[in-house]
Amino acid sequence: MSAPTNWNDLKKDITRRMDSAVEVLKKEFSGLRSGRASINLLDPVVVEAYGQTMPLSQCGTVGVPEPRMLTVQVWDKSQVKAVEKAIANAGLGLNPQADGQMIRVPIPPLNEERRKELQKVAGKYSEQARISVRNVRRDGMDTLKKMEKDGHISEDEIKKHEKEIQAITDETIKKIDEALGHKEKEIMQV
Repeated sequence: MSAPTNWNDLKKDITRRMDSAVEVLKKEFSGLRSGRASINLLDPVVVEAYGQTMPLSQCGTVGVPEPRMLTVQVWDKSQVKAVEKAIANAGLGLNPQADGQMIRVPIPPLNEERRKELQKVAGKYSEQARISVRNVRRDGMDTLKKMEKDGHISEDEIKKHEKEIQAITDETIKKIDEALGHKEKEIMQV
């Protein structure tokens, strides 16, 4: 994509990229295990099936019947063992139990030490998102300066738009901090 040459395009681009950073953060958070079951918990699981590796979502349906239980309804009966093995070996600390074509995955409660570790990981994820947002801000400021140099906008407009970019940045950082606070609260909930 070429660099925006007017303020509206630049503002849309900055907003889109910053919102994207927040969405990525939320997706990363959804993969972090809290004490409760979440279908996203099994996203990293890949199954060795039909001579190739594929995501678990292509082998069965993941459900959450209870707060501390996941179920995987495997579509092909011949793949139940492979799915069970993939979940067990995914490094998530889960112990799946096959029951016909249904695999039950109890979610063990987290101990205090593991909760603190997860909080640190969540903090790292949010810091990466903040860095990403600041990079977008810097790119936006650089583009503004280039637009001024090319004669597309005046110096007065630059000052006004820099403040707007900062306001968008502050708002996005606030969203990141709120998401982190929510995730930390969820992790520490017993």
